[in-house]
Amino acid sequence: MKLLTRGEREALRESFRPKRIRFLFVGEAPPASGRFFYSGNSGLYRAMRQAFKAVDCRINDENFLHLFQASGCYLTDLFPNPVDKLDAEQRRQARIAGERLLSRKLVELQPEKIASLLRAITPHVENASLRANWRGEILQLPYPGRWSHHRAEFLKILEPSLRELVRITQA
Repeated sequence: MKLLTRGEREALRESFRPKRIRFLFVGEAPPASGRFFYSGNSGLYRAMRQAFKAVDCRINDENFLHLFQASGCYLTDLFPNPVDKLDAEQRRQARIAGERLLSRKLVELQPEKIASLLRAITPHVENASLRANWRGEILQLPYPGRWSHHRAEFLKILEPSLRELVRITQA
């Protein structure tokens, strides 16, 4: 697996940016492993694809990212660099620094709805939304990675919003 530079990651992410963002998913940061949602090789990618497939049977590995984009969905990160190898204090500082960065993105992107993809970053996403004077629903999701019960809860919480999104998109 070729590791992408930060610039390459951001260019790939930007290539999937929809014109109108209905649902902005916010992760903590890209993983240190080099896996990346928009490369289609991360656990988050697989969990998100599974959630979308539960509400739209057309979803498969070949078309998921394009249908994700066509649905008005976009994924960004609170912090642009990996934090999963940092100690607790450094990670906390990165999350705080990420609030400023995310607030700028919220002003630019103007999403209709936001989903925090890790409960621990939800306060930071909320702070960023206040800074950006953004008002709307922030869905709080557990990270669907390591534990099967987190994945099940992720799917259960996300599915109603995705059903509504698919209904609107197909109307």
